[in-house]
Amino acid sequence: MPKTAHKVVVIGHRNPDTDSICSAIAYAELKNKTSDLVCEARRAGKMNQETEFVLKKFGVKPPRMCTDVNPKIRDVDYREMPGIPGTTSLRKAWEIMRDKQIDTLPVTSPDNELEGVITVKDIATANMDVFDTGILAKSQTTYRNILETLGGTMVVGREDDVCTTGHIRIGTATPEMLESTVEKGDIVILTNRYESQLCAIEKEASLLIICNGSKVGRTIQRIAEEMGVAIMSAPVDTYAAGKLISQCAPISYYMTRSDIMKFTLVTPVADVTRVMAKVRHRYFPILDEDGKYCGMVSRRNIINLQKRRIILVDHNEATQAVEGFDQAEILEIIDHHRLADIQTTQPIRVRNEPVGSTTTIITNMYQEHGVMPSPNMAGLMAGAILSDTVMFKSPTCTKRDIAMAERMARIANVSLKELGNLLFAASSAGDKSADELCFTDFKEFHIADHYLGVGQVTSLDSAAVLERKDELLAVMATKLEQQHYDMIALMVTDVLMEGTNLLYIGNDDTIRAAFSVEPKDNAVFLPGVMSRKKQIIPMLTALWG
Repeated sequence: MPKTAHKVVVIGHRNPDTDSICSAIAYAELKNKTSDLVCEARRAGKMNQETEFVLKKFGVKPPRMCTDVNPKIRDVDYREMPGIPGTTSLRKAWEIMRDKQIDTLPVTSPDNELEGVITVKDIATANMDVFDTGILAKSQTTYRNILETLGGTMVVGREDDVCTTGHIRIGTATPEMLESTVEKGDIVILTNRYESQLCAIEKEASLLIICNGSKVGRTIQRIAEEMGVAIMSAPVDTYAAGKLISQCAPISYYMTRSDIMKFTLVTPVADVTRVMAKVRHRYFPILDEDGKYCGMVSRRNIINLQKRRIILVDHNEATQAVEGFDQAEILEIIDHHRLADIQTTQPIRVRNEPVGSTTTIITNMYQEHGVMPSPNMAGLMAGAILSDTVMFKSPTCTKRDIAMAERMARIANVSLKELGNLLFAASSAGDKSADELCFTDFKEFHIADHYLGVGQVTSLDSAAVLERKDELLAVMATKLEQQHYDMIALMVTDVLMEGTNLLYIGNDDTIRAAFSVEPKDNAVFLPGVMSRKKQIIPMLTALWG
């Protein structure tokens, strides 16, 4: 049964900064107001203190975490068919399979715990194996199963009773022969011969099945009640009854209970595909987040998979994108960075402009669509622009960034100067670990054959960060060794000094040649450098070519 299509995920880069988070929130809202898509902003990593401050100040709920958009079983139109109880007869299970056109059925408890699976092969094996006359007792078959399978009615006894002893006997012979074959507790299939019925009762059979819809005499009923013998009347003849009787057994006796091949809603489709290629089963049970059964998945469901749909904001580089982006359908990219290496299978809408903030592009799109943001959303967007342009001091900042930020500030009724000071004061370095300082706003780059990582900390007081220089360099060195980077750098950018202290682990000659400075002890001050994308990456790109 098809389920409701998933929302389109609007998401920024890993290790998100304020622009990445806020542009995702703002663009998701704009798309919901101007298109038929149902969009939801998500984040690909932990938020920093600056972003938390902006969201809290303007009363905007943080987007949910999403670190992986690889298709999962929950993205597949699996069959949401109900499980069946283990007491179901083989005959009934086969009828369900025939009607539903499925070869595997889930067996579940009353509270939807998966107890096992029964397949067409299991049912065929049960029917084709040598006939076991004691099967109903061994499998604890209920009288209700026998009545349902034979289409019979209960004459004496209770439907809820269970076969616990004896063998199945076909009592079409003479009473004299029954005398020597029927034993106490047996289940006897009979015709309407009074003498045979009486003989079976006297031999203390547990159950008589009277065929051909024959009426059971009152005397036989009375004697049976006195002897504790149950009686059923079935419309089928003795041949059909004998053929169908073993199909009354419950599937719990034949089903697979252990080593069941099953998946959960969050199992990656890639893993499911690998498993399906190794086994011959066609259908597999699925469990939800509480471990309860919720459906069946087949190879055909996987083939018909609809990919997750995503919109990327504030990045277009594979190393910065959420895990599994290449397995999703990318609908749009909105960005202000260099064009990198993300590829798509079909043409998409890409908007990439040389401005200081992705949010600037999105504020412009609000204007183009004639949509007025709420004061809270406008404040959020103003904060994002201030953050990414470092209060308009970054060389990436344009007149359009300033104009859009001023417009958003008027709608939100806030002062840009006060907001900017509060923004950067919120990201105090004092209560952060060295790991957080180095890698909260951290981006990876592949330039020629070089693997580079650059983090950035922006504050009003860089001296406090630089006091921890040795600690920071040690953390960076560990990261470089573990993940085989060619270089790792940390930009400690000071808003008031309008410059950056660059800490790095790597080759001194690279820093010397790229920035025409003389480094000392893995550090160098770069006056006027505020932007990673416009003043650090281009210089290294020019050097490495």
